[in-house]
Amino acid sequence: MTDICPTMIHEFKSEKTFRFATHGELSNAHTIVYVLHGYGQLSEFFIRKFSILGEGYFIVAPEGMHRFYLNGTSGRVGASWMTKEARETDIADNIHWLNELDKRIDSDQKERRKIILGFSQGGATAARWYYNREIHANQLIMWASVFPPDLIFAEEMKINESHGAFVVGTKDTYFVGIDGEKAIEHFEQLGFTTITFNGGHDLDENTLLKLLKSE
Repeated sequence: MTDICPTMIHEFKSEKTFRFATHGELSNAHTIVYVLHGYGQLSEFFIRKFSILGEGYFIVAPEGMHRFYLNGTSGRVGASWMTKEARETDIADNIHWLNELDKRIDSDQKERRKIILGFSQGGATAARWYYNREIHANQLIMWASVFPPDLIFAEEMKINESHGAFVVGTKDTYFVGIDGEKAIEHFEQLGFTTITFNGGHDLDENTLLKLLKSE
């Protein structure tokens, strides 16, 4: 009888090409806004929602590493930041490539504001990136997203209310009733300003303008 060899899972690092979209002129920008899309979205379409910011704002939309067909095996394609499979590895890879992206975008190191905005699934990645502290961002906006459970609350994580905002629509089906109340309470405990608008699980143009042009 031959010995039965156990199955083992292995990992190794190799080069990968990442994709991101931009809008605006960096040379004339006083603010860089990194916008992280939600589940099933692509950067080239998500970034269009931020064109309303106008001159002075350079928008950068990184794209999640995992692209897939939204329906079946053909047609429209979307992207995701991670799944439950190899989650810790994907978290580390996301943070590493986002930091490398910031170094490329901000290579001239001029004095500019930096804002990180994460929508829906992209919010958890945005928070992990902000609290990684390698990027020196002035503001973190969590839009219709949950605070990542792997970032365990500590007093030193508390954010200044002018530097953190949680935004959610009053008709957002992911945050109705007690779920929404708990989410707002959690973000307020972390020092975030909470903002609501009359709408669903989407970006609201008026709220976006007021929030990003408040300084």
